[in-house]
Amino acid sequence: MQDRTRSISVIAWIVIVVGAVMLVAGGITWFTVQKQLADEKITVSKDADMFAGQPVNGPLTAYAEANVIEKHALEASGGKTYAEMAQDDPKRQTVMTASFLRASLFTSVVAFGVALMAAGLGLVLILIGVALLAVRRALRSEVRPAGP
Repeated sequence: MQDRTRSISVIAWIVIVVGAVMLVAGGITWFTVQKQLADEKITVSKDADMFAGQPVNGPLTAYAEANVIEKHALEASGGKTYAEMAQDDPKRQTVMTASFLRASLFTSVVAFGVALMAAGLGLVLILIGVALLAVRRALRSEVRPAGP
């Protein structure tokens, strides 16, 4: 029984360490993406449905600004997307630039999501590791012989 509880302890600590690494990595990723967005000094357009005038420094403001860029690009192109426009259309470059900006903002939204998922999974792994240590303690207390 001693060997089994030792195995549980080793697995528990591995799970806790991996969880801690994921939690830290998720946090570092979140704050790195947030800082990079903030450094760009983008502000959500005043005609946005949400977060108008606020700095773009998180997933919600990045998403809101991406939606406004799409609205402006469609207005400029008469409702056409980049792929629908004629190659010699002078507005095609503007719509292409808007498409790239939107893609960049959506990439940051995805990065925030991955960071949150990593941190959340890290927390869950830490809790699983702690639970395994509690199981190990319970098993060890059952095995101990009663005193004299």
